[in-house]
Amino acid sequence: MTEIKQIEEKENGICFFEMKNDNIRVITTNLGCHILSIFTKDRAGQEADILLGFENVEDCEKDGSYMGALVGRVANRIADAKFQLNGETYELAANNGKNHLHGGLHGWNQKLFQYEQLEDGIRFCYVSPDMEEGYPGSVFLKVSYRLKEEGLEMEYEAVSDQDTILNITNHPYFNLSGGQDKIYHHQLRMKADQIACVDENCCANGEFLDVAGTPFDFRDFHEIGERIHEDHEQIRHAGGYDHSYLVSETLDQAVLYDPKSGRKLTVSTTLPCIQVYTANFLAGGCNGKHGKPYENRDGVALEAQFLPNSIHIEKEPRVILRKGEQYHAVTSYRFEVE
Repeated sequence: MTEIKQIEEKENGICFFEMKNDNIRVITTNLGCHILSIFTKDRAGQEADILLGFENVEDCEKDGSYMGALVGRVANRIADAKFQLNGETYELAANNGKNHLHGGLHGWNQKLFQYEQLEDGIRFCYVSPDMEEGYPGSVFLKVSYRLKEEGLEMEYEAVSDQDTILNITNHPYFNLSGGQDKIYHHQLRMKADQIACVDENCCANGEFLDVAGTPFDFRDFHEIGERIHEDHEQIRHAGGYDHSYLVSETLDQAVLYDPKSGRKLTVSTTLPCIQVYTANFLAGGCNGKHGKPYENRDGVALEAQFLPNSIHIEKEPRVILRKGEQYHAVTSYRFEVE
């Protein structure tokens, strides 16, 4: 049985919610729809929080890690912080070197959402006004987090009153050991034959790499740390893994497993890519949980999304949302123990 309740409300309007059943406990908030904690049990029945997060969620305004946050309007990087749509050029904030990252200086990760309680979760709503962070069109967004028997389902729905671009993701950093170890010995499997290549600024450049025979081949289980330090141009560009995998099918596209605890995470999504980011630049940010600063490789992010930099590199960019069209995507996390 699923139990949903509000557990705290601050004077500034930030509210915190707990969703739980016999297998999982999730803490979330209406500030940027952050997923703050996910508690699951290991093979010994011991519960632990498997999600990295801020000591104070308000720190998201001054930290670039986006831990657990909803990201938009456009996740990942847009080259040269601008794009063209319908013959118009739109200038965006260059908040990641010369590129635009994760929606800009004050993206959706920092916005306060309205909310309503569902039978099995929470629905968050936000109206992004025309030209917010430089993007055209007013966008009405609904984000629903639903707790299932074995996992968490995230549903994104949006409509715009003008043509715009949209690429929504959630940015959770997982550590299935509950923070006992770094993620080097986590095993990863990806249903993907190719990755999107990046340039020296980690921006997708329109080239694609067949993973066979490279450190990016996770079609069978490999430890994340097994080949992360190999001398490969794409590893050097990103300082590790920070690449979108072009996934196939719509179920079980990514599986993360920690042999020590027995915890296993399976990601399924209707979206065409999953970004794998091994927290290559996590150190130096705001304090994490219990006041402890995080270090590089303390977690791994699995972010379902459209192709990064799509507006520049796809002939028919899937990030374009036409006026009145319905955007809809679903990503789910299933948690098991082996």
